[in-house]
Amino acid sequence: MQTSKFVKHEACPVCGSSDALARYSDGSAHCFSAGCNHRESANGEVVSIAEKRPLEFNGATAAIPERRISQATCAKFGVTVEFDRSGTISRHHYPYYATDTNEVKGSKVRVVQNKDFYATGTLQGVGLFGQNTCRGKGKFITITEGELDAMSVSEMFDNKWDVVSLRSGASSAAKEIKEQLEWLEGYDQVVVCFDSDKAGQTAIDEIKDIFSPSKLKICTLPMKDASEMLVANKVRDFVSAWWDAKSYQPDGIICGKDTWDAITGKMKVKSIPYPWQGLNDMTKGFRPYELVTITSGSGMGKSQIVRELEYYLLNATEDNIGILALEEDVARTALGIMSVAADCPLHLEEDLDSDAAFPFWEQTLGTGRFYLFDHWGSTSEDKLLSRIRHMAKALDCKWIILDHLSIVVSAQENGDERKAIDAIMTNLRTLVQELGVGLFLVSHLKRTTGKPHEDGGRISLSELRGSQAIAQLSDMVIGLERNQQDEDEDKRNTTTVRILKNRYAGLTGAACYLKYDRTTGRMAEVAAPKDVDDDF
Repeated sequence: MQTSKFVKHEACPVCGSSDALARYSDGSAHCFSAGCNHRESANGEVVSIAEKRPLEFNGATAAIPERRISQATCAKFGVTVEFDRSGTISRHHYPYYATDTNEVKGSKVRVVQNKDFYATGTLQGVGLFGQNTCRGKGKFITITEGELDAMSVSEMFDNKWDVVSLRSGASSAAKEIKEQLEWLEGYDQVVVCFDSDKAGQTAIDEIKDIFSPSKLKICTLPMKDASEMLVANKVRDFVSAWWDAKSYQPDGIICGKDTWDAITGKMKVKSIPYPWQGLNDMTKGFRPYELVTITSGSGMGKSQIVRELEYYLLNATEDNIGILALEEDVARTALGIMSVAADCPLHLEEDLDSDAAFPFWEQTLGTGRFYLFDHWGSTSEDKLLSRIRHMAKALDCKWIILDHLSIVVSAQENGDERKAIDAIMTNLRTLVQELGVGLFLVSHLKRTTGKPHEDGGRISLSELRGSQAIAQLSDMVIGLERNQQDEDEDKRNTTTVRILKNRYAGLTGAACYLKYDRTTGRMAEVAAPKDVDDDF
């Protein structure tokens, strides 16, 4: 038999306790507040409620000195206090009024000695604490978590402004505010002044989108709550925090006044020049927070250009570099980078001497600045994203190379390539922004109905394989064109580097020409081959 486990404390809908209702894993609940015994079954049905206490509203209207609350404030809210035989305040009585009449229906009683609460009468069908004292319209109303906080705020504002509190604390904030939303919307501004603890901040998150636009303001306190600030005589600090309350803006909406830090942060981001001047002239280099897609047909030199970039990054920066080459093992990736350093295609050497190769390993992989993803073939999107995040966060990689996107897509189970690419590109774009890395992404092209790309066909953004999300979410798209079958050897070995999208600088078109040297295995910038019809 499976035993239900305790999950969390909640506000009790019957007695008003902010945290006495224990919720269990099967959905059932039990209130442990003295005299309540409210119970709910797993399906939410009320199974037992103890006899409610009759309405208890004893004592006299008097100041609460230990809380620095005056008699006038207690009188405003209708709060009474009881005294023990020594003349010390032993209980507070907080009245709750029906929403449709000026009748007290229930009260919350605070036992000072143990700080316990219990309810008398009923708290069902009542408004917020203090709601009966408010006009229901005006410039401001303040909402706090508890009765003492509401009275403290009112005290610090000389009882001039409208203040209310929740009945059952932070856990019931969304429910209680929705109940009184129409009434609260009568005010120009609703200032939420919840506790600065985790529960208070969670409650703020839950109510942010309840109010109409520009209605909500969030007050951040330097101490736990308003009552604590009044007791510490931090009235000026509270008033300052209240006036500094920030207007809530939904996610994605930023006030222009809050952009300076972002602007100055962008100013600090320095461009890294590409190793080829023509590409630099049009792109002004590449930068952190950018996603650069490199695309071409099959066998056009994408991987070699990527290796040139990897080696260049090693020497042009002091940054760590993360490489996820999904079509080859780590040894082949390592040899490719070493080959650039050696000016020799080491992977083609039949009798590669380890002693001869070691210096090139030492100056590349041996620096400890390359981190490689050890995986052959396809991998899941989640695993891939987690490895990129680890490279950036844990290994301090500033530049990530992912070669290539189609391998990731092939691992998806839904079979819808377009949707898979949409999802992956969205996640990669988000990750680049979150981590502040520069990401080079290799992507394939779909088959064209015109001249094949392998025969020198010109590339367009519409030919990116699978989804327009690649073009939309990339900051830059670089296409590589080469006629592998051209009778002219120079043309056959020369790649046109075409800028298809350039969000940073705006320039597009043929940027430069890179010629592959079979002896060195390197790609060097050259003048345009004869009879090339591209215009710079």
